[in-house]
Amino acid sequence: MTSIPSEQGAALFLGELEGAAAVLQAFLDDPARLEACAKAGALLAQAANTRKSIISCGNGGSMADAIHFAEELTGRFRGDRPALRALALSDPGHLTCVANDYGFDHVFSRGVEAHGESGGVLVALSTSGNSPNVIKAAEAAKAMGMSIIALTGKDGGALGELATVELRVPEVADFAPTADRIQEVHIKLLHSLIHYVERSLFCE
Repeated sequence: MTSIPSEQGAALFLGELEGAAAVLQAFLDDPARLEACAKAGALLAQAANTRKSIISCGNGGSMADAIHFAEELTGRFRGDRPALRALALSDPGHLTCVANDYGFDHVFSRGVEAHGESGGVLVALSTSGNSPNVIKAAEAAKAMGMSIIALTGKDGGALGELATVELRVPEVADFAPTADRIQEVHIKLLHSLIHYVERSLFCE
């Protein structure tokens, strides 16, 4: 193993954090993106208030974010309040059953068909906007009369076109739009959406 000299190591971390800050700042500098966040929050608050289904899905790190989002609605975010109805499509039995019988592209859409309902919300995460299984989930949700909040990056892909509200992480000059940079903003948006729902329903 080759060790990185401490000065170079510090510079590496500085560059990483500056890149993360630049992408986040680019999102903050666009009022339209912030307005989209407020619209997404309102959709979630309405669904939560009427006990309609809130379903989240994504692959890899985006699945981890989808799970985290759902558990902070069913569990606890910043303060004590009643549990909110939410589900991340992440059950191994369901995923492997559907992947084996229908193909991996259908693992989320089958879950939406099982648990979704008109008036509910699908929170769909895809850093490219082109994950086939997330797109099929959005298509199934749209057919059921659900709203779709899409968290995307790059050009938004096909998922962005299906969304009721798209929260797209922008590209920034000198910083490549890598999946990790996009996900760093996604988790901040998810936390902010949860906070919006709590403030709307329980008035901290």
